Amino acid sequence: MTAYKVSEVDRFIARPNAGEPIVLVYGPDAGLVRERVDALVKASVDDPSDPFALARIEPEDLSANPSRLVEEAHTIPLFGGRRAVLVRAGSRNIASAVEPVIASPSPDCRVIIEAGDLKKSAPLRALCEKAKAAAALPCYADSEAALGKLIDDELRAENLTIAPDARAFLLSLLGGDRLASRNEVKKLALYARGKGKVEHADVLAVVADASAVALDAVLDATFAGKPADVDAEFKKARADGSSAQAIISAALRHVANLHKMRLAADAGDSVDFAMKRGGIHFSRERIVGEGLRLWSAPRLARAMQQLADAALEARRNAALADAIAERALLSLAMAARRREN
Repeated sequence: MTAYKVSEVDRFIARPNAGEPIVLVYGPDAGLVRERVDALVKASVDDPSDPFALARIEPEDLSANPSRLVEEAHTIPLFGGRRAVLVRAGSRNIASAVEPVIASPSPDCRVIIEAGDLKKSAPLRALCEKAKAAAALPCYADSEAALGKLIDDELRAENLTIAPDARAFLLSLLGGDRLASRNEVKKLALYARGKGKVEHADVLAVVADASAVALDAVLDATFAGKPADVDAEFKKARADGSSAQAIISAALRHVANLHKMRLAADAGDSVDFAMKRGGIHFSRERIVGEGLRLWSAPRLARAMQQLADAALEARRNAALADAIAERALLSLAMAARRREN
């Protein structure tokens, strides 16, 4: 079996296994899929812009000519050197075109397949996970630890550090798409170049765009027990480009932060001090404090589980993701109003 665990993927990307020349990169985080595909391409050929070294195949090309993939995989480079084939499958089922390549892999060519969010039963994923010559690499939304590493790596490259409150605020704005997150941190690093340290105001000026503000609004309305506002703010967040998965991910990070602040308050901190430690911007202190007073630590822990279940359900039923996300937030808002969960 060559289905890699999430924790093993980065090691494979850093040093691809020559014994697995067919590589499927798939998952709901399209930015992370693209980033890892680009890294594999750079590791596989000397010049990705050379069409003789890197053949690119779109799914419609395979529909018209299913044998093209195996032909490209066994083509000898005209001028020598390393060779690779990049196939952008998206959500298409191209398993029938991949089967001959797996049955007869070329030792001199890496086949990289860029796909979308494939269920475990999807023919292409099942085929690659079972084949000894193939590697299946899942790409899911970054954890808080992975986002933290991304922030630290990008800022360190520009000789920058970041204040704790600014880091917490930045973490709350990222996630859902690795490439988008990295671009936001790069933009912040460029803005703060020469300052030495990134502050909260820098993040607010550069990263907290209209979409982020819309996410703050829907999350604050949820935990302050304002279901009518949740409905309106959820629609605004979607109109601003935030996906249902991104909204749920942001809600999970927010409730985790609320939980830490609630524990701090229970241990003796004032709510105001707990919010400062939690990186809450002064402009949101009133409504976040209002929500924090409504929720106990055990109830917030249950809310985290409820949101995690919603995230899983939304991944499994992408067509219903909007309804699942909004239903979860409205349920929490109603629970906040009733002070029961």
